Amino acid sequence: MCRWAAYRGDPIYLEELVSSPAHSLIEQSHCATRAKTATNGDGFGIAWYGDHPEPGRYRDILPAWSDCNLRSIARQIRSPLFLAHVRAATHGATRRDNCHPFVHGRWSFMHNGQISGFERIRRRMEGLLSDDLFHARTGSTDSELLFLLAIEFGLDADPSAAIASAIAIAETFSLEAGGEALVRFTAAASDGHALHAIRYATDNRPPTLYAAPLGNALSYCLVSEPLTDDVDRWMEIPNGSMVTIGDHGMVTANFRPSVDAGAALSMAVAV
Repeated sequence: MCRWAAYRGDPIYLEELVSSPAHSLIEQSHCATRAKTATNGDGFGIAWYGDHPEPGRYRDILPAWSDCNLRSIARQIRSPLFLAHVRAATHGATRRDNCHPFVHGRWSFMHNGQISGFERIRRRMEGLLSDDLFHARTGSTDSELLFLLAIEFGLDADPSAAIASAIAIAETFSLEAGGEALVRFTAAASDGHALHAIRYATDNRPPTLYAAPLGNALSYCLVSEPLTDDVDRWMEIPNGSMVTIGDHGMVTANFRPSVDAGAALSMAVAV
Protein backbone atom coordinates (compact mmCIF):
# COMPACT_ATOMS: atom_id res chain seq x y z
CA MET A 1 0.00 0.00 0.00
CA CYS A 2 1.11 3.56 -0.70
CA ARG A 3 1.28 6.51 1.70
CA TRP A 4 0.21 10.08 0.95
CA ALA A 5 -0.32 13.52 2.45
CA ALA A 6 -2.31 16.52 1.25
CA TYR A 7 -2.85 20.07 2.48
CA ARG A 8 -5.21 22.98 1.86
CA GLY A 9 -5.10 26.30 3.73
CA ASP A 10 -2.75 29.22 4.28
CA PRO A 11 0.42 28.83 2.19
CA ILE A 12 3.08 26.67 3.84
CA TYR A 13 6.33 25.08 2.69
CA LEU A 14 5.94 21.53 1.42
CA GLU A 15 8.56 20.37 3.91
CA GLU A 16 6.02 20.79 6.73
CA LEU A 17 4.43 17.54 5.57
CA VAL A 18 7.00 16.00 3.27
CA SER A 19 10.25 16.10 5.23
CA SER A 20 10.22 18.00 8.54
CA PRO A 21 7.85 16.10 10.89
CA ALA A 22 9.13 13.15 12.93
CA HIS A 23 6.95 10.83 10.86
CA SER A 24 7.08 12.79 7.61
CA LEU A 25 6.10 11.37 4.25
CA ILE A 26 9.76 10.69 3.48
CA GLU A 27 10.02 8.80 6.78
CA GLN A 28 6.93 6.81 5.85
CA SER A 29 8.52 5.86 2.53
CA HIS A 30 10.86 3.49 4.39
CA CYS A 31 9.17 3.09 7.78
CA ALA A 32 5.37 3.15 7.49
CA THR A 33 3.64 1.93 10.64
CA ARG A 34 -0.01 1.65 9.59
CA ALA A 35 0.29 -0.20 6.31
CA LYS A 36 0.73 -3.81 5.22
CA THR A 37 4.24 -3.01 4.01
CA ALA A 38 6.63 -0.72 5.83
CA THR A 39 8.49 0.25 2.66
CA ASN A 40 7.04 2.45 -0.08
CA GLY A 41 10.02 2.70 -2.41
CA ASP A 42 8.51 2.44 -5.91
CA GLY A 43 8.72 6.15 -6.67
CA PHE A 44 7.15 9.33 -5.38
CA GLY A 45 5.54 12.54 -6.55
CA ILE A 46 4.25 15.94 -5.51
CA ALA A 47 1.69 18.25 -7.18
CA TRP A 48 1.22 21.80 -5.98
CA TYR A 49 -0.82 24.87 -6.91
CA GLY A 50 0.56 28.37 -7.25
CA ASP A 51 -0.14 31.28 -9.60
CA HIS A 52 -1.42 29.17 -12.50
CA PRO A 53 -4.69 27.17 -12.69
CA GLU A 54 -2.91 23.90 -13.43
CA PRO A 55 -0.65 22.28 -10.83
CA GLY A 56 3.09 21.97 -10.95
CA ARG A 57 4.36 18.43 -10.59
CA TYR A 58 7.56 16.56 -9.79
CA ARG A 59 7.77 12.75 -9.95
CA ASP A 60 10.52 10.18 -10.04
CA ILE A 61 11.02 6.44 -9.72
CA LEU A 62 13.66 6.75 -7.01
CA PRO A 63 12.57 6.01 -3.45
CA ALA A 64 11.66 9.29 -1.73
CA TRP A 65 14.37 8.78 0.88
CA SER A 66 17.13 8.65 -1.74
CA ASP A 67 16.17 11.47 -4.11
CA CYS A 68 18.74 14.24 -3.68
CA ASN A 69 16.34 16.96 -4.92
CA LEU A 70 13.15 16.24 -2.99
CA ARG A 71 14.18 17.75 0.35
CA SER A 72 15.51 20.87 -1.38
CA ILE A 73 12.33 21.33 -3.44
CA ALA A 74 10.12 20.77 -0.39
CA ARG A 75 12.09 23.39 1.54
CA GLN A 76 11.77 26.04 -1.18
CA ILE A 77 8.23 25.58 -2.57
CA ARG A 78 5.43 27.29 -0.66
CA SER A 79 1.84 26.53 -1.59
CA PRO A 80 -1.73 26.80 -0.24
CA LEU A 81 -2.69 23.42 -1.70
CA PHE A 82 -0.57 20.39 -2.51
CA LEU A 83 -0.60 16.60 -2.78
CA ALA A 84 2.37 14.31 -2.06
CA HIS A 85 2.65 10.54 -2.51
CA VAL A 86 5.11 7.67 -1.98
CA ARG A 87 4.36 4.50 -3.91
CA ALA A 88 4.27 0.80 -3.16
CA ALA A 89 3.26 -0.69 -6.51
CA THR A 90 0.27 -3.05 -6.82
CA HIS A 91 -0.54 -2.55 -10.54
CA GLY A 92 1.85 -1.12 -13.11
CA ALA A 93 5.61 -1.16 -13.46
CA THR A 94 7.93 1.17 -11.56
CA ARG A 95 8.17 4.00 -14.05
CA ARG A 96 7.55 7.73 -13.90
CA ASP A 97 4.18 7.59 -15.71
CA ASN A 98 2.86 5.31 -12.97
CA CYS A 99 3.91 7.56 -10.09
CA HIS A 100 1.26 9.65 -8.38
CA PRO A 101 -0.08 12.32 -8.37
CA PHE A 102 -1.72 12.18 -11.78
CA VAL A 103 -2.79 15.46 -13.35
CA HIS A 104 -5.18 16.47 -16.11
CA GLY A 105 -5.90 20.12 -16.76
CA ARG A 106 -6.38 21.78 -13.39
CA TRP A 107 -7.11 18.48 -11.59
CA SER A 108 -4.63 16.43 -9.56
CA PHE A 109 -5.27 12.99 -8.05
CA MET A 110 -3.53 10.35 -5.95
CA HIS A 111 -4.67 7.00 -4.59
CA ASN A 112 -3.83 4.31 -2.08
CA GLY A 113 -5.57 0.99 -2.64
CA GLN A 114 -6.38 -1.55 -5.30
CA ILE A 115 -8.93 -3.16 -7.58
CA SER A 116 -8.64 -6.93 -7.21
CA GLY A 117 -8.46 -8.66 -10.61
CA PHE A 118 -7.85 -5.36 -12.37
CA GLU A 119 -6.22 -6.97 -15.42
CA ARG A 120 -9.45 -8.84 -16.17
CA ILE A 121 -11.47 -5.63 -16.43
CA ARG A 122 -8.89 -3.04 -17.47
CA ARG A 123 -9.71 -3.13 -21.18
CA ARG A 124 -13.44 -2.84 -20.55
CA MET A 125 -12.93 0.11 -18.21
CA GLU A 126 -10.66 1.86 -20.72
CA GLY A 127 -13.40 1.44 -23.31
CA LEU A 128 -15.57 3.90 -21.37
CA LEU A 129 -13.10 6.74 -21.92
CA SER A 130 -13.57 9.29 -24.67
CA ASP A 131 -10.81 9.42 -27.27
CA ASP A 132 -9.26 12.50 -25.65
CA LEU A 133 -9.12 10.94 -22.18
CA PHE A 134 -7.98 7.57 -23.52
CA HIS A 135 -5.01 9.25 -25.19
CA ALA A 136 -4.33 11.25 -22.03
CA ARG A 137 -3.63 7.97 -20.22
CA THR A 138 0.15 7.58 -20.12
CA GLY A 139 0.58 4.91 -17.44
CA SER A 140 -0.90 1.49 -16.71
CA THR A 141 -2.24 1.76 -13.15
CA ASP A 142 -5.77 1.26 -11.90
CA SER A 143 -5.39 4.57 -10.05
CA GLU A 144 -4.88 6.68 -13.17
CA LEU A 145 -7.76 4.90 -14.91
CA LEU A 146 -10.15 5.59 -12.02
CA PHE A 147 -9.09 9.26 -12.15
CA LEU A 148 -9.76 9.56 -15.88
CA LEU A 149 -13.10 7.77 -15.52
CA ALA A 150 -14.09 10.24 -12.81
CA ILE A 151 -13.27 13.09 -15.22
CA GLU A 152 -15.34 11.32 -17.88
CA PHE A 153 -18.28 11.09 -15.48
CA GLY A 154 -18.25 14.77 -14.51
CA LEU A 155 -15.57 15.42 -11.92
CA ASP A 156 -15.77 19.16 -12.60
CA ALA A 157 -19.49 19.33 -11.87
CA ASP A 158 -19.87 16.89 -8.95
CA PRO A 159 -16.69 15.23 -7.57
CA SER A 160 -18.56 12.89 -5.22
CA ALA A 161 -20.94 11.56 -7.88
CA ALA A 162 -18.18 11.25 -10.50
CA ILE A 163 -15.88 9.23 -8.24
CA ALA A 164 -18.84 7.16 -7.00
CA SER A 165 -19.66 6.29 -10.62
CA ALA A 166 -16.06 5.32 -11.40
CA ILE A 167 -15.87 2.99 -8.39
CA ALA A 168 -19.33 1.55 -9.12
CA ILE A 169 -18.13 0.67 -12.61
CA ALA A 170 -15.08 -1.14 -11.18
CA GLU A 171 -17.25 -3.07 -8.74
CA THR A 172 -19.82 -4.01 -11.39
CA PHE A 173 -17.22 -5.17 -13.90
CA SER A 174 -15.36 -7.14 -11.21
CA LEU A 175 -18.53 -8.95 -10.19
CA GLU A 176 -19.30 -9.81 -13.80
CA ALA A 177 -15.75 -10.98 -14.53
CA GLY A 178 -15.00 -12.96 -11.39
CA GLY A 179 -18.10 -13.20 -9.23
CA GLU A 180 -16.70 -10.93 -6.54
CA ALA A 181 -15.56 -7.34 -6.15
CA LEU A 182 -12.77 -6.08 -3.94
CA VAL A 183 -12.07 -2.36 -4.19
CA ARG A 184 -9.99 -0.46 -1.63
CA PHE A 185 -9.88 3.25 -2.26
CA THR A 186 -8.42 6.05 -0.18
CA ALA A 187 -7.72 8.94 -2.52
CA ALA A 188 -7.35 12.70 -2.76
CA ALA A 189 -8.23 15.01 -5.63
CA SER A 190 -8.16 18.75 -6.18
CA ASP A 191 -9.08 21.31 -8.81
CA GLY A 192 -6.84 23.94 -7.23
CA HIS A 193 -9.64 25.35 -5.10
CA ALA A 194 -11.08 22.60 -2.90
CA LEU A 195 -9.34 19.46 -1.66
CA HIS A 196 -11.42 16.27 -1.68
CA ALA A 197 -10.59 12.92 -0.10
CA ILE A 198 -12.50 9.63 0.01
CA ARG A 199 -12.03 6.57 2.21
CA TYR A 200 -13.96 3.51 1.03
CA ALA A 201 -13.62 -0.28 0.67
CA THR A 202 -15.99 -3.06 -0.32
CA ASP A 203 -14.62 -5.29 2.47
CA ASN A 204 -14.65 -2.67 5.25
CA ARG A 205 -10.83 -2.68 5.28
CA PRO A 206 -10.00 0.63 3.59
CA PRO A 207 -6.50 2.10 3.68
CA THR A 208 -6.10 4.51 6.58
CA LEU A 209 -6.87 8.23 6.45
CA TYR A 210 -6.44 10.90 9.14
CA ALA A 211 -7.11 14.64 9.31
CA ALA A 212 -5.77 17.42 11.52
CA PRO A 213 -5.82 21.23 11.53
CA LEU A 214 -2.51 22.83 10.68
CA GLY A 215 -2.15 26.45 11.70
CA ASN A 216 -5.52 28.17 11.80
CA ALA A 217 -8.96 26.55 11.99
CA LEU A 218 -9.46 26.67 8.20
CA SER A 219 -6.17 24.96 7.26
CA TYR A 220 -6.08 21.15 7.27
CA CYS A 221 -3.84 18.31 6.27
CA LEU A 222 -5.01 14.83 5.29
CA VAL A 223 -2.58 11.94 5.69
CA SER A 224 -2.33 8.17 5.44
CA GLU A 225 -0.54 8.16 8.80
CA PRO A 226 -0.22 10.79 11.55
CA LEU A 227 2.88 12.90 11.09
CA THR A 228 3.49 13.27 14.84
CA ASP A 229 3.09 11.22 18.02
CA ASP A 230 0.38 13.56 19.30
CA VAL A 231 -2.40 11.02 18.67
CA ASP A 232 -5.18 13.21 20.09
CA ARG A 233 -4.56 15.75 17.33
CA TRP A 234 -5.37 13.32 14.51
CA MET A 235 -8.95 12.37 13.65
CA GLU A 236 -9.44 9.09 11.81
CA ILE A 237 -11.78 9.47 8.84
CA PRO A 238 -14.40 6.67 8.90
CA ASN A 239 -14.87 4.17 6.10
CA GLY A 240 -17.49 5.35 3.62
CA SER A 241 -16.67 9.05 3.98
CA MET A 242 -15.84 11.96 1.72
CA VAL A 243 -13.96 14.93 3.14
CA THR A 244 -13.90 18.32 1.44
CA ILE A 245 -11.64 21.14 2.58
CA GLY A 246 -12.53 24.56 1.20
CA ASP A 247 -12.87 28.19 2.15
CA HIS A 248 -14.98 27.33 5.19
CA GLY A 249 -12.81 24.56 6.59
CA MET A 250 -13.43 20.81 6.53
CA VAL A 251 -16.75 19.12 5.84
CA THR A 252 -17.35 15.36 6.02
CA ALA A 253 -20.18 13.52 4.24
CA ASN A 254 -21.19 9.91 3.67
CA PHE A 255 -19.83 8.27 0.54
CA ARG A 256 -20.97 5.05 -1.08
CA PRO A 257 -20.88 4.03 -4.73
CA SER A 258 -24.19 2.90 -6.13
CA VAL A 259 -24.62 0.06 -8.59
CA ASP A 260 -27.22 2.36 -10.17
CA ALA A 261 -24.68 4.92 -11.35
CA GLY A 262 -26.97 6.38 -13.98
CA ALA A 263 -25.36 7.37 -17.24
CA ALA A 264 -22.08 5.72 -16.28
CA LEU A 265 -23.67 2.28 -16.01
CA SER A 266 -25.70 2.89 -19.16
CA MET A 267 -22.41 3.35 -20.95
CA ALA A 268 -21.04 0.21 -19.31
CA VAL A 269 -23.90 -1.96 -20.54
CA ALA A 270 -23.07 -0.98 -24.09
CA VAL A 271 -19.42 -2.01 -23.83
